[in-house]
Amino acid sequence: MTTRAPDGGITAEGVYEEIRAQILSGRRFGGEWLREEDLASEIGVSRTPVREALRRLAADGLVRHERHRGVQVLSWSVDDLEEIFTIRGLLEPFGARLAAMSEALDLDALDELATAMDRAADPRRDPEALTALNNRFHTAIVIASGSDRLRSLLASIVQVPLVQSTFAHYTPTALARSLAQHHEIVEALRAGDADWAESAMRSHIRHGWISLRERLPTLGALADSPPDD
Repeated sequence: MTTRAPDGGITAEGVYEEIRAQILSGRRFGGEWLREEDLASEIGVSRTPVREALRRLAADGLVRHERHRGVQVLSWSVDDLEEIFTIRGLLEPFGARLAAMSEALDLDALDELATAMDRAADPRRDPEALTALNNRFHTAIVIASGSDRLRSLLASIVQVPLVQSTFAHYTPTALARSLAQHHEIVEALRAGDADWAESAMRSHIRHGWISLRERLPTLGALADSPPDD
């Protein structure tokens, strides 16, 4: 939700949150050029908070400033993304193992998230809703693991694949498999079976990478020219 001032206007923090959400949801793809004027008009603010937001996003590693050209959403190579998913494939299964042995996990809430994803995918796919629900699902498991260090490590890397792995480009088969895997993870956690939960999460992350890798040629087909002034 975008942060708003008491008078109902969008705060500078809200502008940052809005642009960041557009990038992380996949609405703004790697290689896309961002114009302050267009963003300001779209969000309904002046260019000043947009400029500050873009500076913060550059510090976050989501965009880059290129002199005399503008601001561009960062692109990631296949090797970059494979490394990120490999790290996720090590960390998130460990988080699921810890969560399976934790009393802090709200299994009913987790099951509701998995079911909400089913609804968002059928009959008309809502990729932004799916991405948001997916993020909440995985975050809930990591939080339940009880490891703040694990949560911090994952937070620093998960935002990159979220940019690329928007559900808008999943094939029907890949999407159905991903949704089913969420339910399997919930079943494993409900059973309190750490080995099963770890294995199910590892398979899920690997499937995410394979699905993404197959789509990379089309996701990377964005114009690499600067915006017109």
